[in-house]
Amino acid sequence: MLVVAAAVLAVSALVAVSVAREYAVPPKADPNQMGPVVLVPGFGGNTQALQALALRLRVIGRPAVVVTLPDGGTGDFSGQAAAIDDAVRDLIRHNGARSVDLVGYSAGGVASWLYLETGTTAPAIRRLVTLGSPLQGADIAAAGGALVPGACPRACQELAPGSALLTRLDAGPRPDIPWLSLWTDQDDVVTPPQSAALPGVHSIRLQSVCDGILINHGQIPTAGLTDGLVLRALGTRPLPVPVPGDCSKLQAEGVGRPVLTGTS
Repeated sequence: MLVVAAAVLAVSALVAVSVAREYAVPPKADPNQMGPVVLVPGFGGNTQALQALALRLRVIGRPAVVVTLPDGGTGDFSGQAAAIDDAVRDLIRHNGARSVDLVGYSAGGVASWLYLETGTTAPAIRRLVTLGSPLQGADIAAAGGALVPGACPRACQELAPGSALLTRLDAGPRPDIPWLSLWTDQDDVVTPPQSAALPGVHSIRLQSVCDGILINHGQIPTAGLTDGLVLRALGTRPLPVPVPGDCSKLQAEGVGRPVLTGTS
């Protein structure tokens, strides 16, 4: 039995090495190399929600790709994770990327988390930012599945608090990369909003930086504050730990306005 087990492990290792060589996947992303950014949309797969952020990244010289999810972003998360894997593989193969950053909006954050656990190209990921993601589930998914089961597709079912997928992800170790989770206490889709504040992950409530700022779920990826924090998080310094005095400066950075010396 020990011989068989050893043989299985050896074959698995050879397969992993072969795949890594075929796609030139690095054993670990270079933390100091700011490569392209892959953005993952949420439930429903609306890529337009992330186009403004993708453009902002391109303006500062970061190639950015918004993933098109299978089944309109409503199918099972394993298929969505595979789509992320394909997008990263294309960047490695055709762009020569040695490190890739990942941004997941809403349910796209859950897909990104699963991808980091299962993706062949996951070692190439340098940093992850999730935006208003139901990392601990969303009450609306549980309610939808209970009230109208046929109207709650697979992704909806997997976003219910306590689902098999979320339980498995939560039970495992957190990805060994810098991960920032941004959320708003006015989230009207991911409820409770604190679902995005996953234990073991660096999270920032947007209102803790800009007191009283009005940002609902749909506004998260286009808010200047969000984009300013994303740009900082995808740099080479430690993940941001902003204070209220950083509010106006982060908003200006997010929309690309020059910041006057001496201002906040």
